[in-house]
Amino acid sequence: MVSANQEMVVYCFDTLIAHYNSEQGPPPGFEEGQHPLFVTWKKAVNGAEPRLRGCIGTLEARCIVNGFRDYALTSALRDRRFPPIQAKELPYLECTVSILTDYEPALNYLDWEIGKHGLIIEFTDPDYNTRRSATYLPEVAAHEGWTKTEAIDSLMRKAGFNGVISESLRNRLRTTRYQSTLYTMHYRDYASYVKMTRGIGPLVNGAKPVH
Repeated sequence: MVSANQEMVVYCFDTLIAHYNSEQGPPPGFEEGQHPLFVTWKKAVNGAEPRLRGCIGTLEARCIVNGFRDYALTSALRDRRFPPIQAKELPYLECTVSILTDYEPALNYLDWEIGKHGLIIEFTDPDYNTRRSATYLPEVAAHEGWTKTEAIDSLMRKAGFNGVISESLRNRLRTTRYQSTLYTMHYRDYASYVKMTRGIGPLVNGAKPVH
Protein backbone atom coordinates (compact mmCIF):
# COMPACT_ATOMS: atom_id res chain seq x y z
CA MET A 1 0.00 0.00 0.00
CA VAL A 2 1.21 3.49 -0.85
CA SER A 3 1.26 5.96 2.05
CA ALA A 4 1.12 9.75 1.77
CA ASN A 5 4.65 11.18 1.92
CA GLN A 6 6.77 14.31 1.64
CA GLU A 7 7.43 13.94 -2.08
CA MET A 8 3.71 14.08 -2.81
CA VAL A 9 3.34 17.42 -1.01
CA VAL A 10 6.45 18.75 -2.76
CA TYR A 11 4.89 17.77 -6.08
CA CYS A 12 1.69 19.67 -5.20
CA PHE A 13 3.66 22.82 -4.34
CA ASP A 14 5.75 22.35 -7.50
CA THR A 15 2.59 22.05 -9.56
CA LEU A 16 1.01 25.20 -8.12
CA ILE A 17 4.20 27.22 -8.57
CA ALA A 18 4.59 25.99 -12.14
CA HIS A 19 1.04 27.22 -12.78
CA TYR A 20 1.88 30.71 -11.49
CA ASN A 21 5.08 30.74 -13.56
CA SER A 22 3.35 29.35 -16.69
CA GLU A 23 5.95 26.60 -16.96
CA GLN A 24 6.30 22.85 -16.67
CA GLY A 25 6.94 21.63 -13.13
CA PRO A 26 9.59 19.09 -12.07
CA PRO A 27 8.71 15.39 -12.33
CA PRO A 28 7.33 13.68 -9.22
CA GLY A 29 9.65 11.97 -6.78
CA PHE A 30 7.25 9.13 -5.94
CA GLU A 31 6.05 5.98 -7.64
CA GLU A 32 2.85 5.75 -9.64
CA GLY A 33 -0.11 3.98 -8.06
CA GLN A 34 -3.90 3.85 -8.08
CA HIS A 35 -5.64 5.37 -5.05
CA PRO A 36 -8.40 7.75 -4.00
CA LEU A 37 -6.76 11.00 -2.87
CA PHE A 38 -7.34 14.55 -1.63
CA VAL A 39 -5.29 17.76 -1.62
CA THR A 40 -5.95 20.32 1.13
CA TRP A 41 -4.57 23.86 1.28
CA LYS A 42 -4.67 25.91 4.48
CA LYS A 43 -3.41 29.43 5.18
CA ALA A 44 -1.88 30.61 8.45
CA VAL A 45 -1.20 34.31 9.05
CA ASN A 46 0.61 35.81 12.06
CA GLY A 47 0.76 32.52 13.91
CA ALA A 48 -3.01 32.06 13.85
CA GLU A 49 -4.72 28.69 13.45
CA PRO A 50 -4.44 27.62 9.79
CA ARG A 51 -7.70 28.22 7.92
CA LEU A 52 -8.99 26.17 5.03
CA ARG A 53 -8.33 27.65 1.56
CA GLY A 54 -9.30 24.70 -0.58
CA CYS A 55 -9.87 20.94 -0.38
CA ILE A 56 -10.84 18.77 -3.33
CA GLY A 57 -10.13 15.18 -4.26
CA THR A 58 -11.64 11.97 -5.51
CA LEU A 59 -13.24 9.05 -3.70
CA GLU A 60 -12.51 6.83 -6.70
CA ALA A 61 -9.07 5.31 -7.27
CA ARG A 62 -7.02 7.05 -9.96
CA CYS A 63 -3.39 7.40 -11.00
CA ILE A 64 -1.82 9.37 -8.19
CA VAL A 65 0.70 11.32 -10.31
CA ASN A 66 -2.00 12.85 -12.50
CA GLY A 67 -4.32 12.92 -9.50
CA PHE A 68 -2.09 15.04 -7.31
CA ARG A 69 -1.23 17.30 -10.24
CA ASP A 70 -4.89 17.86 -11.09
CA TYR A 71 -6.20 18.24 -7.56
CA ALA A 72 -3.32 20.46 -6.40
CA LEU A 73 -4.60 23.02 -8.91
CA THR A 74 -8.31 22.28 -8.61
CA SER A 75 -8.31 22.61 -4.81
CA ALA A 76 -6.17 25.77 -4.91
CA LEU A 77 -7.96 27.54 -7.75
CA ARG A 78 -11.43 26.08 -8.21
CA ASP A 79 -12.88 25.23 -4.81
CA ARG A 80 -16.16 27.15 -5.11
CA ARG A 81 -16.21 27.90 -1.37
CA PHE A 82 -13.16 30.16 -1.65
CA PRO A 83 -11.56 32.67 -4.03
CA PRO A 84 -8.60 31.23 -6.00
CA ILE A 85 -5.31 31.15 -4.08
CA GLN A 86 -2.98 33.88 -5.33
CA ALA A 87 0.78 33.58 -5.68
CA LYS A 88 1.33 36.18 -2.94
CA GLU A 89 -0.36 33.80 -0.46
CA LEU A 90 2.20 31.04 -1.01
CA PRO A 91 4.46 31.89 1.97
CA TYR A 92 1.49 31.41 4.31
CA LEU A 93 0.26 28.10 2.89
CA GLU A 94 0.47 24.58 4.16
CA CYS A 95 -0.48 21.60 2.02
CA THR A 96 -1.80 18.23 3.14
CA VAL A 97 -2.06 15.22 0.85
CA SER A 98 -4.32 12.33 1.81
CA ILE A 99 -4.46 8.84 0.37
CA LEU A 100 -7.69 7.05 1.26
CA THR A 101 -7.80 3.37 2.21
CA ASP A 102 -9.92 0.67 3.86
CA TYR A 103 -13.38 1.53 2.58
CA GLU A 104 -16.09 -0.42 4.41
CA PRO A 105 -19.84 -0.02 4.95
CA ALA A 106 -20.80 1.20 8.41
CA LEU A 107 -23.55 -0.66 10.24
CA ASN A 108 -25.23 2.66 11.03
CA TYR A 109 -24.40 6.36 11.20
CA LEU A 110 -22.61 5.95 14.56
CA ASP A 111 -20.47 2.96 13.51
CA TRP A 112 -17.14 4.82 13.17
CA GLU A 113 -14.38 6.32 15.32
CA ILE A 114 -13.62 10.04 15.56
CA GLY A 115 -10.05 10.71 14.46
CA LYS A 116 -9.73 7.33 12.74
CA HIS A 117 -12.43 7.17 10.08
CA GLY A 118 -13.50 9.43 7.29
CA LEU A 119 -17.12 9.26 6.22
CA ILE A 120 -19.15 9.17 3.03
CA ILE A 121 -22.88 9.58 3.46
CA GLU A 122 -25.52 9.03 0.78
CA PHE A 123 -29.24 9.61 1.18
CA THR A 124 -32.43 10.70 -0.52
CA ASP A 125 -33.54 14.23 0.33
CA PRO A 126 -37.17 13.73 1.45
CA ASP A 127 -38.10 17.30 0.50
CA TYR A 128 -36.92 17.11 -3.11
CA ASN A 129 -36.61 13.35 -3.72
CA THR A 130 -33.02 13.88 -4.90
CA ARG A 131 -29.91 11.90 -4.06
CA ARG A 132 -27.36 13.71 -1.91
CA SER A 133 -23.86 12.74 -0.78
CA ALA A 134 -20.85 14.26 0.96
CA THR A 135 -17.62 13.26 2.67
CA TYR A 136 -15.40 14.39 5.53
CA LEU A 137 -11.79 13.26 5.78
CA PRO A 138 -10.78 11.43 8.99
CA GLU A 139 -9.21 14.48 10.66
CA VAL A 140 -12.20 16.82 10.26
CA ALA A 141 -14.48 15.73 13.12
CA ALA A 142 -11.64 15.65 15.65
CA HIS A 143 -10.33 19.05 14.51
CA GLU A 144 -13.79 20.60 14.85
CA GLY A 145 -14.41 18.99 18.24
CA TRP A 146 -17.66 17.41 17.08
CA THR A 147 -19.55 14.45 18.47
CA LYS A 148 -20.46 11.74 15.98
CA THR A 149 -23.99 13.08 15.63
CA GLU A 150 -22.74 16.65 15.13
CA ALA A 151 -20.37 15.44 12.42
CA ILE A 152 -23.14 13.53 10.65
CA ASP A 153 -25.53 16.51 10.82
CA SER A 154 -22.84 18.83 9.48
CA LEU A 155 -22.14 16.37 6.68
CA MET A 156 -25.81 16.36 5.73
CA ARG A 157 -25.73 20.15 5.51
CA LYS A 158 -22.58 19.94 3.42
CA ALA A 159 -24.46 17.61 1.07
CA GLY A 160 -27.01 20.38 0.54
CA PHE A 161 -29.83 19.21 2.79
CA ASN A 162 -31.64 22.16 4.36
CA GLY A 163 -34.60 20.39 5.96
CA VAL A 164 -35.17 19.11 9.48
CA ILE A 165 -32.64 16.45 10.51
CA SER A 166 -34.48 13.71 12.35
CA GLU A 167 -33.27 10.49 13.94
CA SER A 168 -35.22 8.50 11.36
CA LEU A 169 -33.45 10.35 8.54
CA ARG A 170 -30.04 9.71 10.16
CA ASN A 171 -30.92 6.02 10.36
CA ARG A 172 -31.69 5.95 6.64
CA LEU A 173 -28.24 7.21 5.69
CA ARG A 174 -25.99 4.91 3.73
CA THR A 175 -22.70 5.46 5.53
CA THR A 176 -19.28 4.31 4.33
CA ARG A 177 -16.24 4.71 6.53
CA TYR A 178 -12.62 4.81 5.42
CA GLN A 179 -9.14 5.57 6.72
CA SER A 180 -6.28 7.59 5.30
CA THR A 181 -2.61 8.34 5.49
CA LEU A 182 -1.67 12.00 5.24
CA TYR A 183 1.36 14.24 5.08
CA THR A 184 1.44 17.98 5.79
CA MET A 185 4.13 20.51 4.87
CA HIS A 186 4.31 24.29 5.24
CA TYR A 187 5.63 26.39 2.38
CA ARG A 188 8.73 27.44 4.34
CA ASP A 189 9.66 23.76 4.81
CA TYR A 190 8.99 23.13 1.12
CA ALA A 191 11.23 26.09 0.21
CA SER A 192 14.01 24.77 2.47
CA TYR A 193 13.66 21.30 0.97
CA VAL A 194 13.84 22.65 -2.58
CA LYS A 195 16.90 24.76 -1.78
CA MET A 196 18.62 21.78 -0.17
CA THR A 197 17.83 19.27 -2.92
CA ARG A 198 17.97 21.51 -6.01
CA GLY A 199 20.52 24.12 -4.98
CA ILE A 200 18.15 27.09 -5.30
CA GLY A 201 14.90 27.99 -3.59
CA PRO A 202 11.60 28.29 -5.46
CA LEU A 203 11.16 31.38 -7.62
CA VAL A 204 7.57 32.46 -8.02
CA ASN A 205 6.04 35.19 -10.17
CA GLY A 206 4.04 37.45 -7.89
CA ALA A 207 5.33 36.10 -4.57
CA LYS A 208 7.94 37.39 -2.16
CA PRO A 209 10.96 35.09 -1.69
CA VAL A 210 11.14 33.15 1.57
CA HIS A 211 14.46 33.45 3.40
